[in-house]
Amino acid sequence: MSDEDRAGPGGTTWWRDAVTYQVYPRSFADSDGNGFGDLPGVLGRLDHLVELGVDALWLSPFYRSPQVDAGYDVADYLDVDPLFGRLEDIDTLVAAAHQRGLRLIIDLVPNHTSDRHAWFEEALTAGPGSAARDRYVFRAGRGPGGNEPPNNWQSTFGGPAWTRVPDGQWYLHMFDPHQPDLNWESPVVRAEFAKILEFWLDRGVDGFRVDVAHGLVKNPDLPDWPADGAAPAKALDPAAAAPADARSDMNVLWERDDAPMWDQDGVHEIYREWREIVDGYQGGRILIAEAWVSPQERLARYVRPDEMHHAFNFDFLTAPWLPGQLRAVIDRTLEATGSVGAVATWVLSNHDVVRHTTRLAYPDPVMARAGGIGPGDPEPDVAAGLRRGRAATLLMLALPGAAYLYQGEELGLPEDTWLPDDARQDPVWERTGHKARGRDGCRVPLPWHADAPSYGFGPGPDSWLPQPEIWARYALSVQVGIAASTYEMYRAALALRRELRTGGEALEWLDTGDAEVLAFRVGELTVVTNFGASPVSIPAGLMPVVASASLDAGHLLDTDTTVWLREPAA
Repeated sequence: MSDEDRAGPGGTTWWRDAVTYQVYPRSFADSDGNGFGDLPGVLGRLDHLVELGVDALWLSPFYRSPQVDAGYDVADYLDVDPLFGRLEDIDTLVAAAHQRGLRLIIDLVPNHTSDRHAWFEEALTAGPGSAARDRYVFRAGRGPGGNEPPNNWQSTFGGPAWTRVPDGQWYLHMFDPHQPDLNWESPVVRAEFAKILEFWLDRGVDGFRVDVAHGLVKNPDLPDWPADGAAPAKALDPAAAAPADARSDMNVLWERDDAPMWDQDGVHEIYREWREIVDGYQGGRILIAEAWVSPQERLARYVRPDEMHHAFNFDFLTAPWLPGQLRAVIDRTLEATGSVGAVATWVLSNHDVVRHTTRLAYPDPVMARAGGIGPGDPEPDVAAGLRRGRAATLLMLALPGAAYLYQGEELGLPEDTWLPDDARQDPVWERTGHKARGRDGCRVPLPWHADAPSYGFGPGPDSWLPQPEIWARYALSVQVGIAASTYEMYRAALALRRELRTGGEALEWLDTGDAEVLAFRVGELTVVTNFGASPVSIPAGLMPVVASASLDAGHLLDTDTTVWLREPAA
């Protein structure tokens, strides 16, 4: 097999309709029984991804790190943390994935490093005005003696975005104090990351998911924001239910077009430079933006022909389970991406948000929580959430473009809303003074075998976050071969999607005459979702091929159900 075509359909344009599966390594599979997932564990479960039917896997960070923020605080971008294995394990994993027809994407964290990175340690020693400090965002303080932060910015993890060092200067950290922001105006920073890209591309990785892609460049004046010092518009109380149009990821606790730390025009120059590097390698290597940007027209700028290939569609992820709002998001997405010749990218869950089977589980369909869910919070309706979650997945997988899955969603896993507060490790929990529970609930290690220690996560009983007892009912071992299981629904949908190449087809909305029912056609497939309380009839003359819930003998589509239909074989 040639380098160009070695993995997945579509050769160098494989990404246009690919389904990519996110692996969160510490929670995927533990090979040695220490309670943490690792790279050998991922290797041992690659066949699961093949059998599921995805085209690629994306690995969350495995770099050397103090693990303050689960590896998103990188101390060395060119090595593997011993928690996960060795550098050779990545080489083995890349080769094994390619042998199985899978592409392998890795996370890149360019907005900030760990405070244990050699650069930052050098910056602290070198002092004000040094070249070493120019790699980061250091500033003098305000007020008498410089005792006040340089501006009023707040960290998205809670608390001020500035920390003072012993010589009196302050450094910026839009996340945890252990994650100092890099200065992307520095040519040294740009040159170093070009080398990092090339290091991993030379090792055969197929691309990069770029963390906080909208945040690398800040307004150079670092103005107060908001200028009047008031709370940001649409600020989310992390302990409260979020409004329908609010984002549930902790990377963004507000929405305003004038935010001087997000979505600055200068980021696009960086990605044009990276695109030239990526395009210099054979095999269709790609760039993926984690960019919490709205409206869709702004997001589409990240996927112009000379920039990135995909940008996560968080407007879709955060849309409530309401047909009118979902259709509007889909239309805006297709129009915006189409205007720049890009493909739409769809996603429902990831490691930073409440799992969609839980987000959609509340009686109020717009209920969402910005800071996680835990003991004492309103409990979701688990059965209703799974039903809606399955329906949402089938709707998503039929849409034109590319799709992303988060590990465990093929099992129907809900958020762990029972996780004890004393077990939480997300820095958000401490930074917000225990107001926001953070993201641990979606990161609990996977259940593979219902009757095994740690539900098959590892050879022993330990897992870095405790697994709830209900994990047994979601384990892969009790779903394989069971026609009605969530796992088999995912397998059937992914197989048919690949067969019909629906991701590459255009979408045509169909008139249902019912505001509670969405229907569309993509190629040979007709897709119908019933959001209403009463069953509805499916279109006559078509044969159901995949459904999120069973249909009755009269082929009535019940509430919160999606069905895929085809014309009967001749």
